[in-house]
This record gives sequence, C-alpha cells and structure tokens, in this order.
Amino acid sequence: MLNSPKHQGLRNILAKTLQEKGIVDVKVLDAIRQVPRHLFLDSSFESHAYLNKAFPIGADQTISHPYTVAFQTELLQLKKGDKILEIGTGSGYQTAILLALGVQVYTIERQLELFKKAQLFFKKAGYRPKQHLFGDGYIGLETEAPFDGIVVTAGAPFVPKPLLEQLKIGGNLVIPVGGKEQEMTRYTRLSERKFERKTYGSFRFVPLLENKN
Repeated sequence: MLNSPKHQGLRNILAKTLQEKGIVDVKVLDAIRQVPRHLFLDSSFESHAYLNKAFPIGADQTISHPYTVAFQTELLQLKKGDKILEIGTGSGYQTAILLALGVQVYTIERQLELFKKAQLFFKKAGYRPKQHLFGDGYIGLETEAPFDGIVVTAGAPFVPKPLLEQLKIGGNLVIPVGGKEQEMTRYTRLSERKFERKTYGSFRFVPLLENKN
C-alpha cells in the first residue's frame, strides 16, 4: 500500500520525535503526521523515510531532515490562507507540508531534473501549489509579490535583496545564510524599510544556486 496504517504509525512516531526536539506548533506537527514522506523518496530509502535523516533526491540535492522542515515551517508563523513563496522545491516535501497547513504555495526550483520530477509527482499525488516554476530563486517572484512568508530551502551566501523586497509588512523570510555551514535566520518586515533579524543556530544545507540558464 502506498499509504498504509504502518506508514501512519511511523509518521505519528516522527511527529512525537520532533516534538521532543522542540517543535511546538501543533499545526506543523499535524502536517508532519499527514504528509507521506516515503512517497518523496526513492523506494530504496522507504524503510528509513520516517527517521530524522536527510536523503539524496538527485542532481546533488537532498530532502531535508524532517526536523529542519518542521523548524523552518514553524519560524514562518503561518496562518491559513497565507501566500507563501518557497525557494527550492526539491522533492516537494516542504511544499506538501505547507499545503497541509492550508496556505497558498508558490514554489521555484533551479534544477531542471528536480523541477520535472516534482512536476510529475505533484500531478500524480494530487498536490496543487498555486505555481511551480523553473527559475532563479535569488530573484524571487516579483509578479506575485508581496508574500506573507518566504522560505529558502538551500544555503545562501547572502540574503537576496529581492526576497526582502517581496515580503509583506509583518511577513517573515526564513533563510539559512552562510558558506559550508549556515545560520538559520528569520527576517521580519516591520515597515517599508525596517526589518528585524533573528538567528536560530547552525544548519547544513546544499548551496542555493543562481541563474537558471
């Protein structure tokens, strides 16, 4: 079975593990219980899908640890109906978690191989982001701005200015910033020109790539 009672039980255990690691947002934990992570991985990894591990997904990219996905999602402080930009679709797992929270998701992927793979998967599995685009995450998506939240799922050497500009006042940008190791950072837009910056510890992400051509 693609989504058996066994898988549901493993998701319940995963959610409990993430709660013990500090995830407190009930809605985020419910989304972890709901989304079948094993479907986003190669079948050879299925037995490990609900462990707090990252796995390769092709094109030298990985699906993030469930804790990292939950942590970034929690930092966004989402409300149902929010308009969210995701930079780095990857396997689509983070996209699915966001959709499970009832938000509108606009997602951009730089790697063509992963973009095509996720595009087929979304159709097959019934996930419906508002837009799923092949493009350069550094420039965001100006045509759909402003966004209530923006989440970057790859390590950025600096904070792209367009992403800050495309954030609504009161919105949050969650982005890992740095070189080989990144500092999880949240920017909250307080006014047209003022942002509050907070950091939340070290993480390791694959690099955020520029220029789709």
